[in-house]
Amino acid sequence: MTVSFDFNYDAAEQTVQSILAKAVPLVDEAEVYFATSASVSAELKRDKISIGSESHGSAVAIRVIKNGKIGVSSTDSVYFWEKCLNAAISSARLSDQQPWDGLPSDSSKKEGNLSFDSSLSPDSAPLGDLIDRMRAGAESEQGAMITGGAASLSSHYSVLANTNGLFNTNKSTSASVMLETIAGNSTGYESDHKYRLSDLDPEHVGKTAAWFSVHGQDGEELETGAYDIILAPEAFSSLLEATIIPALSGRSVHMNRSVFAGRMGEMIAPEHLSIYDDGMDVRSVFRCPWDAEGTSVSHLPLIEHGKLVSFYYDLKSAYQFSEKTTGNAVRYGAGAPSSGVHNIVFEGPIMDVMEEKCVYARNVVGAHTANPMTGDFSVELSSPFFVEEGELQTPIRTAMLSGNVFEMLHALEGCSKETRVFSRMIIPSVRCTGMSVIGRG
Repeated sequence: MTVSFDFNYDAAEQTVQSILAKAVPLVDEAEVYFATSASVSAELKRDKISIGSESHGSAVAIRVIKNGKIGVSSTDSVYFWEKCLNAAISSARLSDQQPWDGLPSDSSKKEGNLSFDSSLSPDSAPLGDLIDRMRAGAESEQGAMITGGAASLSSHYSVLANTNGLFNTNKSTSASVMLETIAGNSTGYESDHKYRLSDLDPEHVGKTAAWFSVHGQDGEELETGAYDIILAPEAFSSLLEATIIPALSGRSVHMNRSVFAGRMGEMIAPEHLSIYDDGMDVRSVFRCPWDAEGTSVSHLPLIEHGKLVSFYYDLKSAYQFSEKTTGNAVRYGAGAPSSGVHNIVFEGPIMDVMEEKCVYARNVVGAHTANPMTGDFSVELSSPFFVEEGELQTPIRTAMLSGNVFEMLHALEGCSKETRVFSRMIIPSVRCTGMSVIGRG
């Protein structure tokens, strides 16, 4: 099965130009986002492929500005773009007026294509090989049984243009695998996501998922108390995403919905910690030279050596609060752009986080319930182990971790040299001292 992606790029660009030409006499400014994609996937139920699917489609999102009023409309049928444009104009008439100083201008046509593998196509042929390689990895750990998994390949093409001369195109690709296993009452999970097919490591995914299920059996009880704890990248990224990252949004700060409101320039973390956003980091799977509005992305320090130095903005939030955009417009699907992060990087002092005895948590459950205003959280540790002699030793039956994320930064002793990429974050394992862990013993 191969999904046809022999797309007529010239026709797409002509459609975008037609929309802009139609909009010019009707509004002050217009922006068009055109996207098309194709994908194939296969799903595992136990160790058998149970579902194979393919998908392809296109969408158009139109944003117009008239007298400081913004209107947005989208459609998944590009043939109805005129109706979509009219709906955006009608939406603008009904919206509130806000400060607005223009969309980006650029007279040169630009291509992105930084996260694009020309050899990857949405073809089902590689899917079986990826799944077989995951199975082989899982079989290296005797006692694990596969309960589910998936492999997928996709290709994307987009055009971002406006009536100020901006016209950017971008091609990107995606390859991903995941596997779930069980041994007794212990489960294991692992995944991998790259834009190059050759960079995927299905054997590692299978072996890791199986290892955690096999070695997570017969856990011991943990006494409630204060422990040094290692949060693996999966666990730490979940807490950051739920608390610190939204607190660094300029919109949240100006609307007093952030703990960082009024604290610009203050030391809010130890001097050895930094957080920045870099959409061009070569480790990212979403690299692009511009944001969802066409503004060039840059290396944006947010917390630099412990000091709060910046918040992130898109155009709308920047104009609203008399700030400058930081090139942090993002788009989820074919909707309107909003402020968000491209690729958060967390840096701290490098150390061997496994060197001394502690509690290890591969992931956490319930991070979404953390309070983004206060930073308070209480989460269940997933796949917890006692660490001794530099290795994961005895599994822990059950444990809860509670505390405050902003205070936890001050308890952060060091970071692993190795990092992992999760969606829009590059995160190390971190070791924190004196954390409150609740057990049943």
